[in-house]
This record gives sequence, C-alpha cells and structure tokens, in this order.
Amino acid sequence: MNQFIVDIDETNAAQLLIEESHQRPVLVDFWADWCEPCKTLMPLLEKLANEYSGAFLLARVNADAQPSITQQFGVRSLPTLMIVQGGQPVDGLVGAQSEAQLRELLEKYLPKPWDALLMQGQALMAEGDFRAALTPLRQAFEDSGQRHDITLAYAHALIENNRFDDAETVLGTVLMTNQDAHWEQLVAQLKLKREASRSPEIEALEQLLEAEPDNHDVRTQLAIQYTEAGYFREALEHLITVLRQDVNHADGATKRTFLNTIASLGKGDPLAAEYQRKLYSLLY
Repeated sequence: MNQFIVDIDETNAAQLLIEESHQRPVLVDFWADWCEPCKTLMPLLEKLANEYSGAFLLARVNADAQPSITQQFGVRSLPTLMIVQGGQPVDGLVGAQSEAQLRELLEKYLPKPWDALLMQGQALMAEGDFRAALTPLRQAFEDSGQRHDITLAYAHALIENNRFDDAETVLGTVLMTNQDAHWEQLVAQLKLKREASRSPEIEALEQLLEAEPDNHDVRTQLAIQYTEAGYFREALEHLITVLRQDVNHADGATKRTFLNTIASLGKGDPLAAEYQRKLYSLLY
C-alpha cells in the first residue's frame, strides 16, 4: 500500500470513497482471499495505480472483512470494480478483466493531458501573460484534435498577442454548428483589433513600397512596423524577400531582425518553424 493505493474499512470509507472522489476518481476494488480472479486482477490494478501516479485512487475493499461497505455498494459477485466520482458510483466492471479493459474504463474518467495544458494557459492569461500562454494552448489545441473550448482559448491568446492571421485561421476551424456567442465575440474582437492596428506609418510605408518595390530599406521598415502591429507572417515574408536578394542587407541587420522576429514568436511556433526552414534553405 502507498499514497496511490489504500485499504478501506469503516474508519476511512467516508473520507476515501466519498470525499476523495470530489478531488479525483476513486477506483474501488471489491475482493476476497478465496477469489482466484481477484488475485489475478490485483497486480494489474496496482500497476496502473502506480503508473498513473495518483491521477486516481485505488481503494481496496476486502468483501469478507467489510460486509457492510460491500452491501452498501450493492456488490453481488467478486471481483467487482466501481468508479466513484463526485461522491457517487458512476461506472464499473464485474469479473476478470484485461489490462486493456481496465485502461479503457479509467480513460473515461481521468483528466486528459490537454486539460492540464488548458488550465496552464488559462492561468497565464489570467495573469496577463498572453505570450507565455500561447505554448501550452497551442499544444492543447493540437493534441485535443481542436476541442472547441481549447480552440477558443487559443484564438483568444493569439488575438491578445496581435497574431491576427493565425487567430483568423484558428477561428475558421470551428464548424458552423459550433459558432456560438463566445466564437462571435472573438471574431468581433479580432476585427476591431485588426482595424486598430492599421497605423498611419504602415499605410505610408505600404504606399511607398508600392511606388518603389525594389527599395529594400522601405521593405524592411515596413516589416518592422508589421511586427509591432502583429502581422508576423507579412513581416517575415517581407524580410525573407529582402534576404533572398541580399542576405547581408544593412550589414546583417535585416537578418538579425528576421531572427529576432522568429524568436519573438516563441518556441515551437509553426510560423517560426516555417520561416526558419526558409532561411536555412537560403543559407545552405
């Protein structure tokens, strides 16, 4: 017995079977010494309890020694497994089980890895650190198969980081049937922030570049303005365009600006990885 595995009796049943189940799932194993399938099942349960490191509590009930508890749960044969969550039995299995069957039962009630990432991202956003929130939310978005609530949280973080194109792409993955009030709010927020980011400096440089498309200095200045406004893809595309023509433009300053822009996107960012590859192919 360890911190992941407990033996239940009348003195701890209420605390460990009921109260604890409000914090994490409790897997209750009803067994007896004379039950041969119980002896086969027990090592599998102990292995999983240790492997999951406390994500659930394995609570063992000796049916012969604790007949009152066994009767309260309506156990009629052994071995019997029950999942207790929120103070109530919610699922179970009777008889001998394979490891795969046990895992299938547990996975229905254990938190998914992306739930922890979502909580981490939300906590960072609550602290106002929207840049740091991008990494866990991006991972959760990808790993969860773009679950709706995670998608919206990720889009929110992108908008707050002025990653307007990326936010638009992420919001565009939401099916029409799931475009709820929160989605509409984010779309409206994106539109407002994008319009507000169109500074007079950007418009002036765009006009100047249109008149002088070969002016690398103007293109670089526009890229810097784009970066500050959150148009990272446009900024990187302008910078790589200059570098393709002159890899040492401005005595290497443009390359440094390019690398700094990539670094500002954060580790693991897909856009950063895309333009790192473009620079690598240019240099090598």
